[in-house]
Amino acid sequence: MPSQTGETEISTYQGQEGALRAGRLGTPGLLLSVLAASAPLMVVAGVMPTAFAAMGVVGQPLLFLILGAVLALFSVGYAEMSRHVHNAGAFYAYIARGLGPTAGASAAFGALAAYSALQVGIYGMFGFEVSALLDTYAHVGIDWWVPALLAVALVGALAWLKIDLNATVLGVLLVVEVALVVVFDGTALAKPAAGGLSLHAFNPHTLSAGGSAGVALCFCVAAFTGFEQAPVYAEETRRPHAVVQRVMFLAVGFVAVFFALSSWALTLATGPRDIVDSAQKMGPGLLFALAEKNLGSTFTDVLHVLFVTGMFAALLSLHNVVARYAFAMGREGLLPAGCGRTSSTSGAPAGGSLLQTVISVVVVATFALTDRRPAGDPTAPVTHLFTWMGNVGALGVTLLMATASFAMIVFSVRRGAAGAQRWRLLAAGAAGVALLGIAAYTVKQFPVLVGAGPRSALTWVLPGIVALALVVGLVHGLVLRSRRPQAHARIGLGDGAFRLERAAAAERDGCAAVPGRREPGQREAGRGAGR
Repeated sequence: MPSQTGETEISTYQGQEGALRAGRLGTPGLLLSVLAASAPLMVVAGVMPTAFAAMGVVGQPLLFLILGAVLALFSVGYAEMSRHVHNAGAFYAYIARGLGPTAGASAAFGALAAYSALQVGIYGMFGFEVSALLDTYAHVGIDWWVPALLAVALVGALAWLKIDLNATVLGVLLVVEVALVVVFDGTALAKPAAGGLSLHAFNPHTLSAGGSAGVALCFCVAAFTGFEQAPVYAEETRRPHAVVQRVMFLAVGFVAVFFALSSWALTLATGPRDIVDSAQKMGPGLLFALAEKNLGSTFTDVLHVLFVTGMFAALLSLHNVVARYAFAMGREGLLPAGCGRTSSTSGAPAGGSLLQTVISVVVVATFALTDRRPAGDPTAPVTHLFTWMGNVGALGVTLLMATASFAMIVFSVRRGAAGAQRWRLLAAGAAGVALLGIAAYTVKQFPVLVGAGPRSALTWVLPGIVALALVVGLVHGLVLRSRRPQAHARIGLGDGAFRLERAAAAERDGCAAVPGRREPGQREAGRGAGR
C-alpha cells in the first residue's frame, strides 16, 4: 500500500521497490533537467563551428529558428498526449497508446538505443577535453578513456540520488554555462567585427548561397535534444498535467532563441563573410579564440572548465532519461524485471541506472581497446565516438518524434476527439511529415555527417544500429503478443495497468460469494489494457 507520508509516497501499486517517487519535481527543476541534456556550451563551442565549417552555410541562426518552429508544432500534439499518458517510457508509451503495443515495444528499444548512443558519445568528447585540460594546466598526460570511465562511475553514483537533488546539480551547472555564453553573445553584439551589426545570417538567401543547408539542419537537430524528455519525469512531477507541457514549450522556445542568438553572435564576432573560413581554420577552438580576443585569457580559461562541466551535466541528464526508460520497460515486461526496481531510499530507478552504467562502460572500453588512431591525430578515436554516436542518437530521436506525432493523431481519432482536436492534429501531422523528411535526409547524408567516404561501411552500419533496435523491439512485441498476451496488453499503460488489475482483483474478491455474478471490474481492466 502507498505510504501516507509525502517523503515516501510512491506512484505505483507495485510496492516500494517498484515505484518512482511522486511529486519531486516542479517547473524549475524539470526545466533545468531537460535543458541540461542539450549541453548549450557544447553546442555553441562544438556543433556550431563544425556546421559552419563543414556545410559552409552562413544562415545557421535562421536554421535554428526554422527547426524551432517545426518542433513547436510537434510539441502541440506531444503536449496533448502528456495530459492523458503519464509514463516514464514517454515516447514508447505514447506510440503504444496510439499505434498499438507492438509498435510501442519497437519504439521502446529504439528509444533505449538512441538515448544511450547520445550519452556514450558525449563520454568521448568529455574524456578528450578533461585530458587536454590536465595536460595544459597540470602538465599531466593521461589517455582520454581514464576520465571518461571515471565520469561513468560518478554519473552512475549521482543517478541513485533523489531526482530533486539531481535537478539541483544540473541547474547550477546549466545556469553558469549559459551565463558565460550570454556574456560572450553580449560582447559580440556590442563589439561586432568589421561591417558592424549585421542581420545577414537571418537572410533566407544565405541558405541557398553555396554549402548544404539540409545537412546543416541535420547537425542542428541534435542541439535540440532534451526538450522532448519532459514527459519521462511525469510520474515524479507535481501536477504533471500542467507542468510537463509547460516545460516542453519553455524548453523548445529557449533552445531555439538561445542557439539562434549564439550562432548569430559567432557570425558577428568574425564578420558574416568570414565565419565559414574562420570555422574551417579554427574548428571547435573558434569560440575560445574569439573569447580570448574579446574577453581575455581568464574568461577563456573559465569557459574551458565550464565546457567540461556542461558536458557532465548533459551526461547526467541523459543517464537519468535512459534509466527511466529502462525502468518503464522492466515494469512492463520488455526488459528483465530487475530493471523495473527503484532504490528504497531515494526512489531512483536503480535497475535501469545500473543497466545504463554497464552499457557506457562496455562502449567506452570497446573504443579504448580498439583505439587505432593515425600517428599525430590523438583526437580521432574520441571524435569518432562523439560524432558517430551523436548522429545515431539524433537520427533515432527524430524518428521517434515523427512516429509519436502520427500516434497522437490516431490516439485522438480513436477517442472520438478528432473534431475538437483538429488544429492539434494538423500541427502534429505537419510536424510528423517534416521530421520524417529530416530523418530520411539524415540517412542519405550520413557519410557527410560522420566524415566517412560514400563506400564506407559506416554509412549503413551506424544507421543500422537504430534499425536493429527497432526490429528487435518489434520482434519482442510480437513474441509477447503470442506467448504473454496480458504482458503485451500492458505495454505503454505503466501505472494504469496495475491500478486496473488491482481494481479487478478487488471486484473479484467482492463478488466471489455471489454465484453467476458478472465481474465489471475485470472487464474494465481488460478494456483499459487494450486501449
